[in-house]
Amino acid sequence: MSTNGNALRWLWLAVAVIALDQATKAWVVATFELFEVLPVLPVFDLTRLHNPGAAFSFLATASGWQRWFFIALATGISVGIVAWLRQLPARGQSVLACGLALVMGGAIGNVIDRVLHGYVIDFIHLHWNDAYFPAFNVADSGITIGAGLLIVDALFEGRRRHAAP
Repeated sequence: MSTNGNALRWLWLAVAVIALDQATKAWVVATFELFEVLPVLPVFDLTRLHNPGAAFSFLATASGWQRWFFIALATGISVGIVAWLRQLPARGQSVLACGLALVMGGAIGNVIDRVLHGYVIDFIHLHWNDAYFPAFNVADSGITIGAGLLIVDALFEGRRRHAAP
């Protein structure tokens, strides 16, 4: 698969997200018991949690079908992203390509957890006093940052089209 004329050269970023995600999760599993909390900052704890659902524990209490649904969904999205990157030119679409690679890396990082464990390992836990944001991980961060870049790219693409003669 040649990456000379297309944006597949951004796949290194997806691989980096997957590697960092899996390395941090392996460290958390080796270091923390389930539900163990380590306060790091007044607004940030490391807490080992297992999430069989999706973002914000969506469908976490379903009967188990959600595991395979999320695996299939993330796999399909990743295949679509590879096809999209293949169609993008190597230059001029860096924000879009970077966003796609981050989303793909995050999706695959969480798929690995679902395949191996049946749940996703979360450990980054932000809070303000007693108000806790749902725990997340490096893969989730990649997806979120990537989605933000896709939105930024869409906004600027609209402006570019509107400004074009």
